[in-house]
Amino acid sequence: MPYPENNYVKFLGVAAAKPRLLVVDDQPINIQVMHQIFAANYQVFMATDGAQALNFCRTTPPDLVLLDIVMPGMDGFEVCAALKADPSTRDISVIFVTAHTDAAQETRGLELGAVDFISKPVNPAVVRARVHTQLTLKFQSDLLRKLVFLDGLTGVFNRRYFDQQLAIEIARSARAQSPLALVMIDVDFFKRYNDYYGHQAGDDCLCTVAQTLKACLRRPADLVARYGGEEFACILPDTAYRDAMVLAQDLEQAVRNNAICHAASDVTNVVTISLGVACHTGPTPTQAATLLALADAQLYQAKHAGRARALGAELT
Repeated sequence: MPYPENNYVKFLGVAAAKPRLLVVDDQPINIQVMHQIFAANYQVFMATDGAQALNFCRTTPPDLVLLDIVMPGMDGFEVCAALKADPSTRDISVIFVTAHTDAAQETRGLELGAVDFISKPVNPAVVRARVHTQLTLKFQSDLLRKLVFLDGLTGVFNRRYFDQQLAIEIARSARAQSPLALVMIDVDFFKRYNDYYGHQAGDDCLCTVAQTLKACLRRPADLVARYGGEEFACILPDTAYRDAMVLAQDLEQAVRNNAICHAASDVTNVVTISLGVACHTGPTPTQAATLLALADAQLYQAKHAGRARALGAELT
């Protein structure tokens, strides 16, 4: 019986693509077997040692890891412990798949944070069913976690999630030596808008701005959050300064194009936003506070220069 992975993924609204599995085993024949079992319904990736597996999980996190225990160098237990110790990978589900099935090994694996323990040689129907079960639970947990991190008014992520993800993305940027951009956004003369049109209209305005910003983001890793009041923020992983500035200008234009009347604005007669862009591209790791301060300073300059514009700076 086929498993409707794409159906429940779409229903939960967590991802549109096939679930991602990482098979970690030092024996190519075992990886080949797993690929044959799962290739039709999943994206299947492979790693042949612990270090390779950890690097993959930190840079392109899978939904679930099928992990052998006995491997040269770093064994499966050490890999699992390292995944669970890292905030950026601790939510990745791990299933041990091993020929060692004594109770002590299974207990150790579950205590380290694995969600299941499957013995080799695998039965294809059984392993498909157990992976399906764990992915269903995983996506349900992701949805609940996501709901906790949503802003109740606008439907985008809240400040708590933004703070958490910024820390994670800064750590990932440092490991991968990849750029990271941050955009701080303020709705121009929003207090005047509230006073002129009323708080219900103000809430509707914020919702429209939030959804406009969200619709402009181009990649799954990009996110927008309500930072507070009429302020929003975007985290753009692996985005160079020039690309971040182009996106910021697109965001400004998209909000302007909504043509939300704002008779009390000194800029124009529609709602506009000001944006401050900060991008870290240098080899030296940065801190969240440093990137935030730079983006805030650029936002201040954009407002001081007349609002309804994006200004930015680069940390090298």
